[in-house]
Amino acid sequence: MENINNNKKIIIANWKMKLSLAETEKLAISFKETLGDINDCEIGVCPNFLSILKVKEILKDTNIKVGAQDTFWENEGSYTGEISPKMLIEAGCEYVLIGHSERRKFLMENYEMIHREVKAVLNLEDLIPVICIGENWDERKTDRRDFVLFDQIQQSLSGINIVGNQQIIIAYEPIWAIGSGTAIEPSEAEYAHKIIKLTLNDMFGMKIVKNNFKIIYGGSITSDNASGFVGLENIDGVLVGGASLLSDEFYKVIKKIVK
Repeated sequence: MENINNNKKIIIANWKMKLSLAETEKLAISFKETLGDINDCEIGVCPNFLSILKVKEILKDTNIKVGAQDTFWENEGSYTGEISPKMLIEAGCEYVLIGHSERRKFLMENYEMIHREVKAVLNLEDLIPVICIGENWDERKTDRRDFVLFDQIQQSLSGINIVGNQQIIIAYEPIWAIGSGTAIEPSEAEYAHKIIKLTLNDMFGMKIVKNNFKIIYGGSITSDNASGFVGLENIDGVLVGGASLLSDEFYKVIKKIVK
């Protein structure tokens, strides 16, 4: 697997369950036309499961990588409705979101499940887990954010050995900012990312964190606020939701991030 820890920012589009199959195909074609030749950052796209193969086919001759929005912790078995890491690799995925706040909220995913999913992905090659963490509004108001981030990272990664060129992305998404239209203040995001990096350093050591981890921000990123996150320490890119549903808007976000 190519090492993601270079000087390039990583920008991942999460299309969630926002688009029909036809709309997803149309957007993938638009991404190919608008973004396909960009090589000064790493671009990933996470469509719905039913569209992964088609999106991969559309984007095969571009620099845009395809990911998935979730996975299960076993590669095969009697797990009705689930998709395994092995299947995602067969479909051509290079990223997979794990533990997104919407899955924690609506599908009751907990960090025991998230830990098992991370471990399953890291047991295979060629698939990078994007582990989502972040505090809710009550936790922010009561000044518990630092502990929440520490605890979520511990539960996700405790006991996991990072070896060789294994790659992990931590996506900090304050739950209260997702879909709100208002991103966190860049200085506050920078502080949260510092807490995340210090926690990772304590768990794995600075060398492994430098070589094997990236930390990105997500939460109502748009072309209007993206430039505020450029050049901040410990912020290696962004995870984009609503602003990725229009190729022109996503292009503007990218240009703000990599300018």
